[in-house]
Parts: sequence; structure tokens; C-alpha cells
Amino acid sequence: MTQYIYIASPMRLPNGSFGSNPLSSEQPNVFINELDFTDLYFDNNYYSKLKRKISYSSHFSFDYQVAAYSNHIPLGLVYKGTAEEVKCVTILYSYLNEALNASGVLEYFTCLSGKEDSAVSNKRNIRWMDIKDPYEIVLEDLEFWVITL
Repeated sequence: MTQYIYIASPMRLPNGSFGSNPLSSEQPNVFINELDFTDLYFDNNYYSKLKRKISYSSHFSFDYQVAAYSNHIPLGLVYKGTAEEVKCVTILYSYLNEALNASGVLEYFTCLSGKEDSAVSNKRNIRWMDIKDPYEIVLEDLEFWVITL
């Protein structure tokens, strides 16, 4: 199954690809190596066919949401320490930092595909200033955080 990371905010969240490093703007699909290709894509919750926002999970209280997926984001304490993993965790950390500085509060949740409305295994209130290392944002399956500045 696929693990997704979900983020919700009272303010609009940036979407799109973060972290890829193509060879050039003329060759946006050509990369020197796997690490340059590695990125996180944040997809917003606007469903164009319905012309409205959908909620990724019933646990969210905020309307603006994004979902991201990566094989390189560890689940729980299963770290591999690869360059791709470090890059993706760092991208996620930076994304959370920027979104939090814009809104002051975020809801942050991870789960396996299809489990978005399952009972939360661990709900925590976190102060961003207490997070000292990007790996501290790695969650267990069905863990839900409310992060504040």
C-alpha cells in the first residue's frame, strides 16, 4: 500500500513539485541522476470535475489541504538513510516550515492509502520551535499532529 502525507491549513498551501533539479529549463524531463529526479509533489484538494474542494480526511478541520507521496519518506522509525530519503524529509520539513510561518497552525497526518478516515493512532499538539531535526517530523501510520508556531 502507498503511504500519503496530508497537510491542512487555514490558508492556501502551495502545490506542485518541490526539489527536482532538471538538467535545464530546455530539458525539464532530463536529470543527471536519481537524486536530481527525486522530489515531492504536493497536490491540492481542489477537484476540478466537481469545481470544489474535497477533504482528504475527516480528521481535518481546515479547508486548504495538500497530499504528498514518496517512497523515500520513512514511516515510523524505519530509516534507510539514503540520499533520496534525506532529501525528501528535508523538503517536507522546509515545506512545513514555510506553510506554518504563513498560517501559524497546520494539521499534519500520514496514513496508508484508503485509511484516511480510520481512527487516529496518536494525536499530538506540537510546537514547531520544539522540532530541532527534520527527522523529528517522521510520523507513524495514522498519526495526527496539530503544529503551531
